[in-house]
Amino acid sequence: MAALRCLHRPHISFKLARGFMGTILPGKSSLLNMYNFRSISKTGETLWKPRFISTRGSFKLVQTTYRILPTGAKMENKEIPSDFLRDKMMVPNSDPPGVGDIDRLHQFFDRSSKLVVLTGAGISTESGIPDYRSPHGAYSTGFRPITHQEFIRYSRARRRYWARSYAGWRRFNAAQPGPAHIALASLEKAGRIDFMMTQNVDRLHHRAGSNPLELHGTVYVVACTECGFSLPRSSFQDQVKSLNPKWAEAIESLDYDSRSDKSFGMKQRPDGDIEIDEKFWEEEFHIPTCEKCKGVLKPDVVFFGDNVPKGRADRAMKAAKECDAFLVLGSALMTMSAFRLIKAAHEGGAATAIVNIGATRADDFVPLKIQARLGEILPRLLSVGSLSLPVV
Repeated sequence: MAALRCLHRPHISFKLARGFMGTILPGKSSLLNMYNFRSISKTGETLWKPRFISTRGSFKLVQTTYRILPTGAKMENKEIPSDFLRDKMMVPNSDPPGVGDIDRLHQFFDRSSKLVVLTGAGISTESGIPDYRSPHGAYSTGFRPITHQEFIRYSRARRRYWARSYAGWRRFNAAQPGPAHIALASLEKAGRIDFMMTQNVDRLHHRAGSNPLELHGTVYVVACTECGFSLPRSSFQDQVKSLNPKWAEAIESLDYDSRSDKSFGMKQRPDGDIEIDEKFWEEEFHIPTCEKCKGVLKPDVVFFGDNVPKGRADRAMKAAKECDAFLVLGSALMTMSAFRLIKAAHEGGAATAIVNIGATRADDFVPLKIQARLGEILPRLLSVGSLSLPVV
C-alpha cells in the first residue's frame, strides 16, 4: 500500500487564505494541483496541498504535507512536467477538465457510500502502455490480437506470441503508475472507494498501492493450461532466455525506438506485445513447458475469445449489484465482461458515471459522462471539499 505521512499541519490565517484562494482558483489549473506547491524538509522534497475544512458555516485553510510512496513506483522526487500526458502520442487528445467537470465528479463521489470503480486501458495509456480502441490505438493500424483458440491450438501462434511478448517485456515492465493510479489509491485509502476492479493486466494499480480485482487477469503470472501450476513472469522470462540465449541476446540489443534504424520495425502493442519481424521467432525459438506436467504455459490473462473465470465474474457482478454508485474510468466498455457490470448496477438503481475520451457502449443510459484525461481530473479531485485527504 502507499505510505502516506503527514509531516506538519500549521494553520493559516483567514487573510492569507483569502489571498491564497485568489491565487489558486482563477485561470486554468495545471496537470496536478497536488504537485504544484513544494516545500523542502530535512528528509528531502515533500509535497503539500491546500485543504478547505467546513466548520458550521465557516472555513479554514489547513496546509497538509504528505510524502507519497506508491509500492514499486519510484516517483516521490520526480518533477511532473505540465505537458506530461501530451508528450505521449498514444493518449487521445482532450481539453483539460473544467471546474464544472470536477464539481460534478466530486458530487458523484460525495453522494455515494458504496462506490465501485472499474478502470480500463485509458488509465494505462497515460503511463505509456498502448490500448486497442482509441484513435491512436492498435486497431487503428490494423493490429489483431491473438485469440484464446489460436494460442491453444497452434504452436506457431504460441511461438509468435511468446517471442513478441519476451521482446516487449522490458519496456512494459518499466512502466510506472501515473497520477490517476496514485489518486485512486489515495481515495481508496481515505475510504471513498468501496471496491475497485480493472480490465488492465499491467498491475500499475498495485504499484500505486491499490489491490483491485483483475477482471482479465495479469501478464505478471504465467500458468499451465493443463494442471494449473503457475509461476511469476520474471521466472518465465529467465527460462526463455536460458532456452534461447543467442536469440535473447539479439533481441535485447535491439533499439526499442521505432524511429531508429536498429529497431527493425519494432512497434509497441498493448499488453506488453512488440511487433517484430518473423525471422526473430519463426525458427529455432523454444518455449518453456510446465515443470510439473510439461503442459502448455500461457499468461494468466483472458484472451479474446475466452471467458472470465466464473468465480471472478461472480465476484465482480456481486459488487456491481450491491453498490450504490458505479464509476467507469478509461474504458469504452466494448467487452461484454465490463459492459454487463455497469448495466447491472444501473438496473439495480445505482448512480452511474463514466470518465472517458470518446464514445462508450453505455452512453445511452449513463447520465454523467465526462470527457477528460484521467491524469488531469482525478488528482484535482483530491483537493475538493469532503474528498480532501484527512489530516492525520
